[in-house]
Amino acid sequence: MFFSKLLILIALLFVISCNRNMTDEEKEEMWSNAQTREAIIDRSGTKFNSGVNPELAMRDAQTRLQSGGGLFGNDGLSVGGIMNQEGGEKNVGSYGMPINQFLWRGTLETISFMPLNSADPIGGTILTDWYSSGSNNNERCKLNIFITGTELKTQNLKVTSFCQEFVDQKWINKSVDAENNIKIENAILNKAKKLRLESS
Repeated sequence: MFFSKLLILIALLFVISCNRNMTDEEKEEMWSNAQTREAIIDRSGTKFNSGVNPELAMRDAQTRLQSGGGLFGNDGLSVGGIMNQEGGEKNVGSYGMPINQFLWRGTLETISFMPLNSADPIGGTILTDWYSSGSNNNERCKLNIFITGTELKTQNLKVTSFCQEFVDQKWINKSVDAENNIKIENAILNKAKKLRLESS
């Protein structure tokens, strides 16, 4: 009981200390930094059309601006960037990855058009954010990709996709055909095999 009252008192003091009167200069600076929705979307470089789906465009714009131009910065994601390589010229395998380097690189290159939520080369997980194609902003999909093992084998790759449709001002889950996941896995495997051939 005492602890909860103490927390409330601390929170109240914090709010009071933050709620001081702003000077005219501070107000003027705050007003000059104010942005319209269109300005925020234009400045962010989002690929979503604000005229078709303004809510989606604004959400993506805010994410890009808060994270410095996207989850992985203005330069985006590259295999060399993840492994802290200059230009990606060193052998990824030299870092002792517990997963197959060609499956990892093949996955990143195959899904490079999708925004990434997280990529963990040690755990072998790649999670994308929601992606909508330019031709259909009312449908979005994301992927969870898991790579296990050091060999370039089908059983070391698992793709799970999730899709939603925008209906009545809300996103509704759609059923996903398992064949689509297999097609993505095959595309990744083909890319990984090509990368292995190019490296030999």
